[in-house]
Amino acid sequence: MDWIETVIIAIVEGLTEFLPVSSTGHMIITQNLLGIEQGDPFVHAFTFIIQFGAILSVVCLYWKRFFRFDNTPAPEGSSWLQRVKHKYYFYWLLIVGVLPAVVIGLLAKKSGLLDWLLDSVLVVAIMLVVGGVFMLFCDKLFNKGSDQVKVNEKRAFNIGLYQCISVIPGVSRSMATIVGGMTQGLTRKRAAEFSFFLAVPTMAGATLLDLLDLMKEDTVWATSHNISMLILGCVVAFVVALLAMKWFVGFLTKYGFKLFGIYRIIVGGIIIVLLLTGHSLAMVD
Repeated sequence: MDWIETVIIAIVEGLTEFLPVSSTGHMIITQNLLGIEQGDPFVHAFTFIIQFGAILSVVCLYWKRFFRFDNTPAPEGSSWLQRVKHKYYFYWLLIVGVLPAVVIGLLAKKSGLLDWLLDSVLVVAIMLVVGGVFMLFCDKLFNKGSDQVKVNEKRAFNIGLYQCISVIPGVSRSMATIVGGMTQGLTRKRAAEFSFFLAVPTMAGATLLDLLDLMKEDTVWATSHNISMLILGCVVAFVVALLAMKWFVGFLTKYGFKLFGIYRIIVGGIIIVLLLTGHSLAMVD
């Protein structure tokens, strides 16, 4: 990967991280269009690590809500553990929500399934279409949320179960968790915001795991060039995601998922047709 390829992929990541179109899927498509070699451990790690750069924009944009503590008195007679849980309840919900993804993600990675999925642009295209068809109807199915409904432990865990579906590139972590929140009675806006918050520990864990795996294999990848690419990718993804995130919340609240569904079907359909007719996605072979 060179500087231009890194910037292009990072821009794609920043634009799509919070949109229900699958940022991982779009990065895989972009890498194929640019002719970047698939199956390389560094490319796989780069795909996840720059997502964490984009996710940090959540902390920046929502920092007052992300760094929040409940300073109201705990119920009388509470144990020290209950008092701690009361004070840090927001973070407790994030832990509960991320647990399913930790289990499923580790199993998928250790089995080699995740690496196989990351190398398959056909899987991405199929899931874009399948998810797109679903999104044409999901607003009518789950658009009964209420501002009175708040995230609790049960709802956080159920949303975390939906997040596990996004281990398949092309599904979209954002879509899975927002729809998961809507099935729990949350409004689109509240579901989207919890999806953003849940992304922070999820992608932090995925990034740490990928870095550990890279260091276990060998240190050949740790050239000054590759490290510079990682830093550049994270910075660009962070800035672009920061600009895109607030726009998305307003758009989703007003218009819902339908337009994103149409976009997914068109992009996925074009890629499937190209692949089935023997064409390569690479713009330069």
